[in-house]
Amino acid sequence: MDKTIQLHDLHFTPYIQEQDIMDKVQEMAQKLGDKYAGKNPLFLGVLNGAFIFTADLVRACEFNCEISFIKLSSYSGTSSTNNLATLIGLSEPVEGRHVVIVEDIIDSGQTLNKFIPELLELGPASVEVAALLVKPEAMEYKVDIHYKGFDIPPAFVVGYGLDYDGLGRNLRDIYQLKIVGSD
Repeated sequence: MDKTIQLHDLHFTPYIQEQDIMDKVQEMAQKLGDKYAGKNPLFLGVLNGAFIFTADLVRACEFNCEISFIKLSSYSGTSSTNNLATLIGLSEPVEGRHVVIVEDIIDSGQTLNKFIPELLELGPASVEVAALLVKPEAMEYKVDIHYKGFDIPPAFVVGYGLDYDGLGRNLRDIYQLKIVGSD
């Protein structure tokens, strides 16, 4: 994993290898199993970025669970728009259910800060968050992250479901935006 890639007008360098991601997914699934075995939780994947992580996480869980998806977005290009758009809503009833929101990346925390209160109004038994990537230095809103993969710096990343204007989601590794002038 030593090659720089180009997506649209930007270059990205290797950051987290696929095997490290898979190891972290297994570790998170084990922790989820310790809590949710026998409880049939509803995993709520946040589209589009978390679709690969959600699939891998659910497949690694060795207990009964269900899955659904919602689409929340606050990004355009490489930066947050500070506007939350709910594009595809929740179709499964969550009242009395244990819900695990599955996020690819938590940056400012704004998206979940706005969404979780809406979800809680529907009466779930519990709501927890599983995030593959977290940018602690970029957090502007308090979000309780119960299952965390990697803390990363506030640089822009792509791969493993994350994109730059539609490109890069299919990459098996995670790549970080290359800083101009760094080699």
